[in-house]
Amino acid sequence: MFKFKELYELWRSDNLLTQALNDTYAMLESTNEMFRESVKSLRLSDDGEMGIDVFEKDHIVNKYEQEVRRKVLKHLVITGGVNIIPGLILTSIVIDIERIGDYTKNIMELAVAHPKRLSCGKYEEDIRRIEKGTEKVFEKIIPALKETDKDTARRLMKEDYALVRLCDDIVAALIKNEEPALTRSDFVTTALYVRYLKRIMAHLMNVASSVVNPFEGLGFREDEEYERK
Repeated sequence: MFKFKELYELWRSDNLLTQALNDTYAMLESTNEMFRESVKSLRLSDDGEMGIDVFEKDHIVNKYEQEVRRKVLKHLVITGGVNIIPGLILTSIVIDIERIGDYTKNIMELAVAHPKRLSCGKYEEDIRRIEKGTEKVFEKIIPALKETDKDTARRLMKEDYALVRLCDDIVAALIKNEEPALTRSDFVTTALYVRYLKRIMAHLMNVASSVVNPFEGLGFREDEEYERK
């Protein structure tokens, strides 16, 4: 039963794994920047303008993921497979971060297709709450990883899950056409946007789970069922 704290201790004493860990932090920082910019373009801009090249950033995130895999593999080859679980944990984390990059890219694609700033009608307040909550998780997740702060990670997972459920409620209400004032374009864009926000939060929750749960519990909430040794 290997937890992130033990993993971090090993990383500090192994150069290759330290490099891989730093690449993971860089991935999170890049996806955070991508998220802020894509949301800004969709929600605040009237021309779909981008302050950064989100698509190029996504390419960089993908490269980081490959680098992490390469360094973990090299570490395992050099050490003869010693401490394999830390490598598995790390490669699991970067898959989630890479998916976050994909979903932020999807939001930017929405901004390009819907150049006028998106107004979400009666769901505006709830969606702003989801956006702010996601920004908070991005802000807190790297310090939580670096400090193996289980309390912060656990709190982020709890708050994140509540917002995931709120996303589900909004999509269900949209399907029932509970906001007929939305134009067809705004309706479709809002539904897709909320879905992308949900997936970003779900993957952030998976990353946070690496601090809270043992290896077999990665990607699960603490109150979900998984085999405990």
